Amino acid sequence: MGSLRKSLISLHRALKSTASISPAETHLRPQFGYGLVQRSYSANNGSNLDIDLSNQESKRRLFNRLIYRSKQRGFLELDLVLGKWVEEHIHSMDEQGIKSLVDVLDLENPDLWKWLSGQEQPPEALQTNPVFTAVRNKIMNNLNSYASPETRATPGQPWVRGWDDIKKSQGGPLTGNQ
Repeated sequence: MGSLRKSLISLHRALKSTASISPAETHLRPQFGYGLVQRSYSANNGSNLDIDLSNQESKRRLFNRLIYRSKQRGFLELDLVLGKWVEEHIHSMDEQGIKSLVDVLDLENPDLWKWLSGQEQPPEALQTNPVFTAVRNKIMNNLNSYASPETRATPGQPWVRGWDDIKKSQGGPLTGNQ
């Protein structure tokens, strides 16, 4: 009974706090601040990005945050590829390049990896992003130089994952990809 009462009180407080928000504001996503980069999201995904490159300290903080975001995505392949590319190129970027980088960093990991590695075609809007195009060209050049084409699937197909554990053959491994 006590937990029901606490739940109702919490619900009442939540409804009471959102009662002052106008109907136009309820269709907007919340604003997120990344220190020097302020991004506000709207229902049409148009974004407003303010970048402060007025002095060396603000540039250093912004660059460190973007490098961190590119290296700590939680998706190992992207951490390695994006982190290294951003470290090499961020100091030569202008304000428009930084905006393009932030747009790439805002993408979801699985989709971004599929688009960068050529598993799927990226959306039209992303194909015109100079940062995305440069990173994708680097990845595709590395794949073409170091990975044999037999190990890669055609676009739109899943990647080759190794031996099939379900189809056991004579003399084959009993478990795992041994």
